[in-house]
Amino acid sequence: MMQWLLAAIVGLLITMPSAAQRRYSTSFTQIGFGPSRILDTYLSQEHFDGYGLTVLTTMRHHRPYSPWRTVVQQQVNMSVGDDRADSKSVIEGSYNIYAGRYYAWDILGDNALLLQAGALANGSLGFIYNTLGGNNPAQARAAINIMPSAIAAYRFNVGRYPLNVRYQADLPLVGLAFSPNYGQSYYEIFSLGNYDHNIVPTTFISAPNFRQQFYIACPITRRVTLSLGYLGDYSQLQVNNLKQHVYTHRIMIGATKRF
Repeated sequence: MMQWLLAAIVGLLITMPSAAQRRYSTSFTQIGFGPSRILDTYLSQEHFDGYGLTVLTTMRHHRPYSPWRTVVQQQVNMSVGDDRADSKSVIEGSYNIYAGRYYAWDILGDNALLLQAGALANGSLGFIYNTLGGNNPAQARAAINIMPSAIAAYRFNVGRYPLNVRYQADLPLVGLAFSPNYGQSYYEIFSLGNYDHNIVPTTFISAPNFRQQFYIACPITRRVTLSLGYLGDYSQLQVNNLKQHVYTHRIMIGATKRF
């Protein structure tokens, strides 16, 4: 499965248009704040609730008169959470890169209603750290995934003001994830070299992740647009008799530049 997955990711990236072919590009940066909920049974059986910050950058490219779109997103997240008794805390951080290709249908003409379907290749690195320390105070997070994805974008006017509403949903299909086995220490993995199913194939059953984005944007100038939206990222993993999830909800404020 590993060879098949890596071949699929390489194939997806190869099919993206070269820089010389790109005619229209959009750079989109958003910053968001909101609640987080964290669980990692390798570190603790407790749920941790808190708040976090997310920075999301998006690059979109397409050629004139082509139905194909290329999207590259980078997402950095940091959260701090406490248990119910406020006696323990965790710090969570992650970096995700998403690279995808979409086929677009112009439903109403002039891109007024644009529906897109495609797939994302996702690479993820992160950590969860228990501030109380102990024998295993931290958990590493690493995964790659292929994710079907869909986007709907609608342009309309309110009086003299043009607005753009956009919604995106990403679901898992197959992937690979790193995880220690139940009761296995990182010393055993990295110092003693005791491999115990630490690279695990995942599907939408063992890693039922879901990511959704919604925003409404209003142009300020011909090239700059401001936006307000929501990013929900619900990451879950259940392998090697361990459970992990990080749920984040963010109110996002962003700016778009076209060039």
